[in-house]
Amino acid sequence: MKPALLLAAMTVAFLLAACAAPMAPDGRAPARLSLRLSPAALGQSITLQQHLTVERGSRVDQLDTALEIDAGHVDLVGLAFGQRVMSLHYDGQRLQVWRHALLPSQVQGEDVLQDVQLTLWPTEAIRQALPEGWELREAQAQRTLLLHGETIAVIDYPDQRRWGGKVILNNLRYHYKLTIQSVVTSE
Repeated sequence: MKPALLLAAMTVAFLLAACAAPMAPDGRAPARLSLRLSPAALGQSITLQQHLTVERGSRVDQLDTALEIDAGHVDLVGLAFGQRVMSLHYDGQRLQVWRHALLPSQVQGEDVLQDVQLTLWPTEAIRQALPEGWELREAQAQRTLLLHGETIAVIDYPDQRRWGGKVILNNLRYHYKLTIQSVVTSE
C-alpha cells in the first residue's frame, strides 16, 4: 500500500472512530439513538462540499466530503489526502457503506448518517422520529439532543443556517467535537 494511502486510512480511522460508542463503566453499551430519516424529509435537494475537523482530546484530524441529498437518496464520499476512504448511500430503506479496509470495525455508517441527519434535517422531522426518552430542543442557532434530560450533543450554527456555512457538533457523550464547514454547490 502506498504510504500516503496508508496515512490517509489511518487518519480517517481515528477521525471516524471518534464517533464510535464507548462502553459504559458497567460494560454495557449506552442507549444509542438509531436515526434513519427519509431523504425526502430534508425538504429539498442539496449538494455540498464539506471540510470536517474532528477534535478528541488533544488530537485534531481533518476529512473532506462530498454530500448529495435529494428526495430519493443520501450519498456521501469521504476523502483524505485525495483518496476515497468511505462512501455511503442511503435510499430511505437501505444503507450501503463502503469503507477502506484499514478502518476499524467500530466505525459505522449508521453513525455518519445520523450525524448528517442531526445537523441538516428539519427539527420537526427529527423530533417525530425520536424514540421514547430522547428529546431535541432548538433555540436561536442551536440544537440540543437529550436522553432522559441528560444532554448528549449540542449543535451550533454560528452562520445561522444548517448548510452553506459552519456547523459545530459537540458530542458530550462520546467526547468529540465535529466542525463542519460547508459550501453549497447546488440547491
